[in-house]
Amino acid sequence: MVDVSAKAVTAREATAECLVRFPPAVAKQLRADALRSAKGAVLDTAIIAGTMAVKRTHELIPFCHPLPIDGCRIGGDWHDKNTLRIECTVRTTHRTGVEMEALTGATVAALTIYDMCKALSHDIEITGIRLLEKTGGKRAYKRARV
Repeated sequence: MVDVSAKAVTAREATAECLVRFPPAVAKQLRADALRSAKGAVLDTAIIAGTMAVKRTHELIPFCHPLPIDGCRIGGDWHDKNTLRIECTVRTTHRTGVEMEALTGATVAALTIYDMCKALSHDIEITGIRLLEKTGGKRAYKRARV
């Protein structure tokens, strides 16, 4: 693990996204059913799973520091006709950032959506996992929009 004891404690925030692409018939059915599947409320369950993953990132990714999570916001909306976009923003006040927590939260939320919808199709794709922005610490980062 990297020694962060000499770093300043600062407010830090990171936002990540993940895309879940459905076959057209499945997307149409999910839209008609208000994002519900046989297992229940797809997005609500994904938000819970993603939040749980944010809090346990240090147990999943070797060498990640356990961090006090000050805030976590996960949401999802249709990116296009067949693609659901998941966004996860995580905040902490600490010596190291929360990029891995945001990426983990978005990814586990997407995996949960897959699990809740796999009875409809296994042709669901999880893609576009990426950091969008981070603030605090030495370097801020903001992905250029293309």
